[in-house]
Amino acid sequence: MDPKTGSFPNGLKPEINLEKLHKLAAQLMLPGRFVLRPLSAALEILTNTLAWILGSRLVRRHFHLMLSGLVLFGPVLSLWASKYSIFANSNHYLYRKFLRSTWGWTCLLTGSFVLVLSFSACRCLSLSLRHVSRLGLAGVLWWGCRRLLTLLEDATGTCYEPMAPAQDVQSTAAPPLLLLHEDLTKASCLKANMLWRGYEVSQDILILSFCCLLLAEEMSVIGRHLAQERRLLRSPGAPCRLLFLLCVLLLIIWMFLLLCLLVYFPKWPSQQLGGALGYLGWMGLYQGWYRLRVNWGSPGLPGEGLFTATDCNKRPQ
Repeated sequence: MDPKTGSFPNGLKPEINLEKLHKLAAQLMLPGRFVLRPLSAALEILTNTLAWILGSRLVRRHFHLMLSGLVLFGPVLSLWASKYSIFANSNHYLYRKFLRSTWGWTCLLTGSFVLVLSFSACRCLSLSLRHVSRLGLAGVLWWGCRRLLTLLEDATGTCYEPMAPAQDVQSTAAPPLLLLHEDLTKASCLKANMLWRGYEVSQDILILSFCCLLLAEEMSVIGRHLAQERRLLRSPGAPCRLLFLLCVLLLIIWMFLLLCLLVYFPKWPSQQLGGALGYLGWMGLYQGWYRLRVNWGSPGLPGEGLFTATDCNKRPQ
């Protein structure tokens, strides 16, 4: 090409051969296909296996009993736990990263999974939002329960400041006395590096127990969704499968943190009270309110109205 005239020698013009570009793109994508096919097959096998386990009658009927047994008898394992373990440190990464934002992680991943599954199963946005609203109601319950427990702890507890022992008292002296401080909340007392004594309920055990039960309940319908897609000769999308695996991983993390708190930081009976309240919250929602009719303000149980042609054909007018 002549830079002065902007023309090609001998009057030739460049020609774009689409067929050659298509062959070149196919050659470049060929190695990627060899990598994606095994990963896709492994993803399908793993999700099908976990869906069968979580959807089995044994897990659905007895998961809450297993979790209750863990909360009740988990502190017994503290007799054999080493205080030098990395999980005996309250500043561990898992505690700082996940424990303080348990409901945030649960709401984010579970809400995404429920939205994607319900929309891909029924293609109805209003029905999908109705199923996602279960998490909103659970969040309101958790917020109200946390506020109520905080008020009860502030009303029943007292704040004390340790007094320095006298200089002339020898080793035979009694332990230092405590100076009572009135009109202080638990948060302000602990912030001032003083001692708070009173009745309390472990909110960490409460939210972990509740989130474990909620995750197991919401993920149990994935098997029905996969069966429906096979009947319709459709393949469930990879996003739904990946979100399901992330929810399973989150369930494992919550159960592991629950076990660590019970073993390395046992507090009887505040932890057991927290587990009992989490169990009652799950019972009140999934075994009570969500089983009512939709016209009574209930969003319905997981999977309700998603796997029947009659309900999926309904559209809001």
